[in-house]
Amino acid sequence: MGTRPQRGRGRGRPRADFDDESGIEDTVVKLYRCATVVKGGRRFSFGALVVVGDRNGQVGHGYGKANEVPPAVEKGIKQARRNMFPVPLRGTTIPHRVIGRFGASRVVMVPAAEGTGVIAGAAPRAVLELAGIKNVLTKCYGSTSPKNLVKATINGLKALRSRATVEKLRGVTLDLPPEREPVEGKEPVTPRADVQEESPAAVAVVESEAAPPTAVAILEVQSETTPETAAPATPEPSTEDTSHDA
Repeated sequence: MGTRPQRGRGRGRPRADFDDESGIEDTVVKLYRCATVVKGGRRFSFGALVVVGDRNGQVGHGYGKANEVPPAVEKGIKQARRNMFPVPLRGTTIPHRVIGRFGASRVVMVPAAEGTGVIAGAAPRAVLELAGIKNVLTKCYGSTSPKNLVKATINGLKALRSRATVEKLRGVTLDLPPEREPVEGKEPVTPRADVQEESPAAVAVVESEAAPPTAVAILEVQSETTPETAAPATPEPSTEDTSHDA
C-alpha cells in the first residue's frame, strides 16, 4: 500500500522544529480580537503580534491568527523566528541615525550615550530591546498602529550599516576616527580638544588672581594707575619790548 502525497500549503516543506533553539526570547506586543456575525451568533478569532530576539543582534517579528489565543501566539512565534535577521550594533547602541518607514508610520532612531536607556514607545521598545539595543533615542511620526510601528522599526534596523560593511561595499577606507566600544558598566569619557593641562605655576597665578586684593594692594594699584595732578604753571612776563615808536 503506497503512501499518499502530501497536499496543502505544507507540501514538500519540512516542518521547522524550534524546540532545540535556546537563548531566544519572545514578547507579545498586541492581541487583536476579531468577531464575525454568522447565523448562529458571533464567531471570534484572535491575532497575536509577536517579536522574538536573542538580545545579541538577532530579532524578528511575526503575526499569527487562530480561534484561540495560545495557538495564535504560537503561530506568531514560529513566524517571527523564521523572519529573524542580524542587526549591526556599535556597543549598546546603533551605528548611525536612521529612519524606518512603513505605511503611514515613521520611526526615527538616533544613537545615544551609555546610560541613556531605550527611549521609545511600547511597540518600538519591544523590537529594540530584543535586538540587544540598550541606549537609543526614538521618535514616532504618523500612524501609531502597533503593526505599523513594529514593521517601521524593523525596516529601520534593516537599513543600518556598520563601518566595515560600508568600506567593503565601496572598496574604500573611511577617513574617520576609530570607533571606541563602550566599556560595560562605565561611561566613556571623551577628552575635549580645547582643554589643556595647566602647569602648577599657572594654577598658582590663577589662584593668586582669584584671591581678593588687600587694602594696601588697592592703594598701590590706584597710585600707579592715577596720574599725579600738578598745579598749572604761572606764565612768566615777556621781556621783549613790544612798544613801537609812533
